[in-house]
Amino acid sequence: MKKTALMITGALVLALGTAGVASAMGPKDGRGPNFEQMFQELDANADGKLTKEEIEAGAAKRFADADTNGDGLLSKEELTAASEKRAESRRGNRIDRMFEHKDANNDGLLSQEEMASGKKRGMSADRMIERLDTDGDGAITLAEAEAARGKWRGKRHGHDDN
Repeated sequence: MKKTALMITGALVLALGTAGVASAMGPKDGRGPNFEQMFQELDANADGKLTKEEIEAGAAKRFADADTNGDGLLSKEELTAASEKRAESRRGNRIDRMFEHKDANNDGLLSQEEMASGKKRGMSADRMIERLDTDGDGAITLAEAEAARGKWRGKRHGHDDN
């Protein structure tokens, strides 16, 4: 029984560590905005390199943080809470970055013009039509949008079909 519990715990530590790395990856090159932050957190001696020991220590910390009752096991509730906490943190980071890149007048508010600006990841309607309108009729059909979505997903997962 104890051996099974240890194996499950090890598998969860590995899964949580892998999920952490995957969630930090960006859509194209694996270097999303959270990647550098995660790397720095794991790089305990700040030498710019991650060792096996640092990665395992990070996974163990993440497991311990999720194990809110300290019993050495993770319940569905604990995993759900940990997942929601990470999602909330990522959402907050995305919003902070959006303001950083789009709040042109630094007033802490985003106007429609600032939101529509093409700076960073944003795309104007003209640019969207230009990129997605494959038949050149000046409009985007659902089929064109779905085809582009499939192409982007393939690139994100390393399968560039073009």
